[in-house]
Amino acid sequence: MHCRNIKQRVKTARGRTVSSVMWLQRHLNDVYVTMAAKNGYRSRASFKLLEIEEKFQILKGAENILDIGAAPGGWLQVVKEKASNAVNLVGVDLQKIQPMEGVTLIQGDFLELMQDEQFVKLCPMKLDLILSDVAFNSCGDNAIDHVRIVQFVFSALEFAISTLNPGRHFIAKLLKGGEDKDVLLLAKKHFKCARFFKPKASYKDSSELYLIALGFCGQHSS
Repeated sequence: MHCRNIKQRVKTARGRTVSSVMWLQRHLNDVYVTMAAKNGYRSRASFKLLEIEEKFQILKGAENILDIGAAPGGWLQVVKEKASNAVNLVGVDLQKIQPMEGVTLIQGDFLELMQDEQFVKLCPMKLDLILSDVAFNSCGDNAIDHVRIVQFVFSALEFAISTLNPGRHFIAKLLKGGEDKDVLLLAKKHFKCARFFKPKASYKDSSELYLIALGFCGQHSS
């Protein structure tokens, strides 16, 4: 189907910062935003996971799946659509996620929930796939933003090392910077393959990239 490329403009910039207006302008004219609305996805981020799945086949055979930073639920929709074997699908986020059939939704801070007995009961003891699309609000300093997300990914990766079934996968978003190599090195110690990947749906001017860690070797790997 042919779609006319008609640029939309922010109707009013009153009360908005320049950066906010620029973001809204880009968002209004984003092809992935249009495609998400057309396909019924809750977020344009759905297309990032679709591309990751197409390239790496992470959902094949996955029965127990945890999605960290799941709001508003775009990745959960893709998992439900593509992971036919999924038995237990858990989504976690600080924000409330609108109900989704067949999905256990938990609102809270994942770093705190890891120590919570109730969360442990709701989350399968052994997982086949852990996804993390967590995005922190920017503090305005790229270096600090980078360190914050890397520290979070380290924690999520350590959780993955203690809960993943052998041969299974871990996917996490982070921001490119000086600390990302340390995360990659840790992943390479515990997974058969670990690399960074930037989906086409990620904004070109964004430092966002994804850690793709495939084939968990087991807790005793070195």
